[in-house]
Amino acid sequence: MYIDPHIHMSSRTTDDYQNMRDSGIVAVIEPAFWFGQPRTSVGSFQDYFSSLVGWERFRAAQFGIKHYCTIGLNSKEANNELLAEQVMELLPLYACKEGVVAIGEIGYDDMTPQEDKYFRLQLELARELDMLVMIHTPHRNKKAGTSHSMDVCIEHGLDPSKVIVDHNNEETVQEVLDRGFWAAFTIYPNTKMGNARMVEVVRQYGCDRIIVDSSADWGVSDPLAVPKTAHLMRERGIIEAHIRAVCYENALAAYSQSGQMQESDWLNPSPIDQRQLFSGNSVLRGQKPVIESPTREYALIE
Repeated sequence: MYIDPHIHMSSRTTDDYQNMRDSGIVAVIEPAFWFGQPRTSVGSFQDYFSSLVGWERFRAAQFGIKHYCTIGLNSKEANNELLAEQVMELLPLYACKEGVVAIGEIGYDDMTPQEDKYFRLQLELARELDMLVMIHTPHRNKKAGTSHSMDVCIEHGLDPSKVIVDHNNEETVQEVLDRGFWAAFTIYPNTKMGNARMVEVVRQYGCDRIIVDSSADWGVSDPLAVPKTAHLMRERGIIEAHIRAVCYENALAAYSQSGQMQESDWLNPSPIDQRQLFSGNSVLRGQKPVIESPTREYALIE
C-alpha cells in the first residue's frame, strides 16, 4: 500500500484514479494550490475549496481511493492583496470540514512582503485551530527560502512535528530534519526531485520523517510517482522497512495528527458503488457502474 500525500487530483482524470488504485495507492492528500491561471474573484476560491471537500472526495471514493485535502491561500496568489484579504475570511469556514488535514500548501514563491504577510496570517490560523501546516518551499533560492520558512514557523510558536515542509532537495534535507520538521520530497519530472535522486536521499539519510509524494498536477507530472519510486528503491537495495516508511507510514504518522485521517479508513473500506450520486451527478457517462461486494479489504504488509 502507498499514500500520495501531495497530489492535485482536480487536474487529473478518472483513468489516473484507476491506475493509482491498481498500483497500490490507497489514500491521497490534495493541497489547495494555484490553478495555473490567476483567479479573479473570491467566488472562484469558494467553489474550488468546496470541490476539494465535496466532489473530489466523492470522485476518489468511486475509484477506491480515500481522499483528504489541505486548505489555504497559495503563495503565488497571496500577491493579489485585495483578493487575498477576502480569501482569508473564507479559510476558517473550510479548515475544519471533514477530511481537511492541514492548512496548506502555504509559504513563499518570490519571497515578497505580501507572501510573508499571508503566510504568517495562515500560520496564526493554524495555531489557533491547532492544525497541521503544509509548507510550499520556493523553487528559486530554495535553501534560504526553506530556512526562512522554518524560522517563521518557530517564530509563530508552531511545533515542528506538526509542520510538513515540502519540495525539499539535497540542499535542504539536513536542516529540515535537524530542526525536527517533516521533510517531504516531490517526485516531479525535470524539476524538483527525480526518483533516482530520491533513492540516494533515503540511502544517505534513512527514513525518519522523510515523505515521498508526486505533486502531480496540470503540468508534466506522474500520478504513479510514489509507487514507481518505491519500485526503484527495491531494485537498488533499499530495505523494505525504509520504503514502507517513506511511501506510506510517515505520511500516515504526520497527517493522522489532524484527527481526520486514520488507517482504518482504507483497511476497512466501504464497497465501491458507482450508482451513487453527488448533488445529482455521478462519475459515469453511460458506462456500466462498478458495484463491489462488501468484502474488499487491504492486508497490512509486514
